[in-house]
Amino acid sequence: MSLGHACVDVYQGAVAALVPYFVAERAYSYAAASGVVLAASLLSSLVQPLFGILTDRWAMPWLLPVSALAAGAGVGLCGVTGSYALTLAVVAVSGAGVAAYHPEAARAARAVAGGRHTGMSWFSFGGNAGFALAPLLVLGVMSLGGLGASPLLAVPAVVGAALCAAAVRSAGAGTGKAGVPPAGGRDDWPSFLRLSGAVICRSVVFVGLSAFVSLYVRERTGGGEAAGTAALCVLYAGGAAGTLAGGRLAERYGRTAVVRRSYALTVPAVAGVVLVPGPPVFLFVALASAGLYVPFSLHITLGQDFLPRRVGTASGVTLGLAVSAGGLAAPALGALADATSLRTALLPLIALPAVGRLLLCRLREPGPPGTAAVGRGNARDAAGR
Repeated sequence: MSLGHACVDVYQGAVAALVPYFVAERAYSYAAASGVVLAASLLSSLVQPLFGILTDRWAMPWLLPVSALAAGAGVGLCGVTGSYALTLAVVAVSGAGVAAYHPEAARAARAVAGGRHTGMSWFSFGGNAGFALAPLLVLGVMSLGGLGASPLLAVPAVVGAALCAAAVRSAGAGTGKAGVPPAGGRDDWPSFLRLSGAVICRSVVFVGLSAFVSLYVRERTGGGEAAGTAALCVLYAGGAAGTLAGGRLAERYGRTAVVRRSYALTVPAVAGVVLVPGPPVFLFVALASAGLYVPFSLHITLGQDFLPRRVGTASGVTLGLAVSAGGLAAPALGALADATSLRTALLPLIALPAVGRLLLCRLREPGPPGTAAVGRGNARDAAGR
């Protein structure tokens, strides 16, 4: 499941990594280039809840390999399309593939993980590893022939489809159904909505940095394309490590405590990325990555536990809708960068983690059936409340 997740989420990272090449080869403005990021996010945001609702009613394991192929086909075609409109269309298809994948995949992963936070963190790690590898994959393919070589980017989709099909068979054999343990309890919509609001704040920060940190670091350090690619790799690779750390920290200290502290860390880290000049920017990119990614898998399990009767819907929102919603802000950031500067456009990203932290205040740890909670961690979290 983790490897299949990596092969699908490489296409979310690839869209942001392709932005500098659209600017260089097609002379896209910042706003036009960020529109490509929006195209990948908009359709995904719209259809993600639908897939979540559908997977709450029916098991659809066939979605996993099919959605992997759709995600790869869209990104593979984006560099060889003949117009801006066609580029947006094929990238939107890729976003729809990513949207179809996540709700069903999160259900299956929760089942085979047995509800443990570390198990879900490994599943999330796969997706974040895909993000981390995306800039290197794009750099390697672009060096072969620029945007004209983009069909080669579809290769991971074929591998991912095979892995997803194998994972579905394995999950079906082990659990009798590619789903989750039987749901129980009441849905806590107020807590779920507050959590979703915080995830949206986190998403805007992450998408903003993903889309523009490469260009911004090139400007700030004068290091050229290599420096920009290195910054994007640090952002993604640090996130992959942070996701694994999040599962372990949650089992010791409790999920809500870890999530709140991560949002608090993100505020000064993003400020450092935007305001501190020179090579230290890479350190702050790493700290921002940790703050953004440590709570990543915890968002998923918290959302599922706040809505125990609608696990697919919760997964579609926390792993999909709320995350991809950040892409809706990308054109606004791009337009602001065109009108002023990249630094000015990135300044609002400093405040958003603080807003997310406020939304998480007094959020209580849910206690669903089947969740492996560590007593000491939950006790500490309860004492903190």
